[in-house]
Amino acid sequence: MSDTQKRRRRIVVLALPLAIGFLSGTVTPAQAATTGSPAPLSCQGKTIDTKAPIHYRTETLVKAPLSKIWRLQTDVERWPSWQEPVLSNERLDHGPLRKNSRFRWTTPVPPTATTPATTLSITSTVHQIQRGKCLRWSGPALGEGLSIDNGIHVWNFTEVKGGVLVRTEENWSGAQVEADVATATQYLGWGLEAWLKDLKAAAESRC
Repeated sequence: MSDTQKRRRRIVVLALPLAIGFLSGTVTPAQAATTGSPAPLSCQGKTIDTKAPIHYRTETLVKAPLSKIWRLQTDVERWPSWQEPVLSNERLDHGPLRKNSRFRWTTPVPPTATTPATTLSITSTVHQIQRGKCLRWSGPALGEGLSIDNGIHVWNFTEVKGGVLVRTEENWSGAQVEADVATATQYLGWGLEAWLKDLKAAAESRC
């Protein structure tokens, strides 16, 4: 085996535990930084809570105009029309989505080994927004037998060849979800992957 092949093999061996660690929530932001992981997503200089043990990041290429993607994402009251997991969404103020806008939405969650099936009511507050570029909001989620004290969610939108690269990152915090970091991270990941899949499908449709 050549020196180049040996170096490549070492990179793969090091990368696999890091990827698994991120999924399970066992790799900290500090550890990620030392292994060359990308910086957290931001909007106007603000990120998720990088110290939170529960966090997940993902991205997808959406082959649609940025204006359509942005409209779908910021017209929050219409989320239920293209996201099956969103049961309802109510604006708590009026006008275009902007800094300090608030909205309350509901979504079902399945049972886990420690929590029952329930419907979460999430009250989100927009903290940063830059039209066509990024969004950042946060808020608690409450359900019967399950609560998330706070979640911080960042979205980035970048026009690239062939469409728009949509990237998202979120963290959860709270004693109940932090009692089982691996399961909470897994459910957070499923939710964000489904969100991107639905956004891609809605944006790329002809409607």
